[in-house]
Amino acid sequence: MTLAISAFLRKALLADAFVSGAAAILMTAGAGLLGPLLHLPAALLFWAGLALIPFVAMLLVLARREAASRLLLLDIVLVNALWVLASFTIIGLGLVAPNTLGMLFIIAQALAVALFAALQLSALRSASVAA
Repeated sequence: MTLAISAFLRKALLADAFVSGAAAILMTAGAGLLGPLLHLPAALLFWAGLALIPFVAMLLVLARREAASRLLLLDIVLVNALWVLASFTIIGLGLVAPNTLGMLFIIAQALAVALFAALQLSALRSASVAA
């Protein structure tokens, strides 16, 4: 099923692309500085930032379209939800031992991503089928 991309969904996709793109640049380019500052592995920051680049590209492509597959749009929400789950899992399982600033960094970015997932899901629920 193909859904029309509403102005609301377009804005949610673009906001996600902007914030995720900024995070990708920050984590990829600044991993060496952020790692010690946050007490997080620089490699984790670098590869997480690098993984965001194709996601950002997909968000930008989708935001420019008039319509898209419902399944593809749901996949965006699912990827965001998995990012949030992974963020809290690495803390909960003790896979990383960030300092307070690192903990705030992980929680803040996870909550921002959760907000984008919620906005996108809300927009999808009200989306109309494209002709």
